[in-house]
Amino acid sequence: MTSLLISDLHLQEERPDITRAFLHFLQTKAAQAEALYILGDFFEAWIGDDGMSTYQRSIADALRSLADRGVRIYLMHGNRDFLLGERFCRMAGCALLADPSVTTLAGESVLLMHGDSLCTRDQAYMRLRRWLRNPVSLFVLRHLPLSVRRRLASRLRNESHAQTRMKPADIVDVTPEEVQRALRAAGLRTLIHGHTHRPAEHRLDVDGTPARRLVLGDWEARGWFIEADAGGLRLLPFPFPFD
Repeated sequence: MTSLLISDLHLQEERPDITRAFLHFLQTKAAQAEALYILGDFFEAWIGDDGMSTYQRSIADALRSLADRGVRIYLMHGNRDFLLGERFCRMAGCALLADPSVTTLAGESVLLMHGDSLCTRDQAYMRLRRWLRNPVSLFVLRHLPLSVRRRLASRLRNESHAQTRMKPADIVDVTPEEVQRALRAAGLRTLIHGHTHRPAEHRLDVDGTPARRLVLGDWEARGWFIEADAGGLRLLPFPFPFD
């Protein structure tokens, strides 16, 4: 059977083209799969399960329809939607996946990550990430009033966009040594991640052994997915459906 992996859709009501592409993907390609893995930044922003909008509930309903057809769905936190919780997952019929996680794809054990933790040269972001993912910080964030969380999310998004444009390309990409460390620690030779919006397959060497890193693309002008079956792992683009 086939497993599919996607990442960095950044779903939001203001981008109906991406939403249409995703719903089309669920009804066609994903409906024929055994499992769907969503490796973070599924939504552009998530302020908490208690703040779900009508739009976000409709996305949960679409995932639930897929799950009800027998497709297993796994969802990993990204840097935009790390407050996604169990309530959403129950509604959507999916399971939260730790970052990093190991799964079997195409007969091979594979390391899955969102990818932001690999960007260790971006020291300012790594400091912010450590603060945001601290259990105490998460507890405080989840208990702030919704209005405060909305303002904070908007501020963080705006600052992130501005800083990313200003930083050198190599700073906001993964650190090669960190990729090797992650593969070495997991004892694996294949890593799949998103986050960087730079879809590609990279060949590398880990302690004298061939390894590879597959990077999922973001859904901006077209969609990207990895298809895993008996034939191996393939990184594939597809055009957004016509209106």
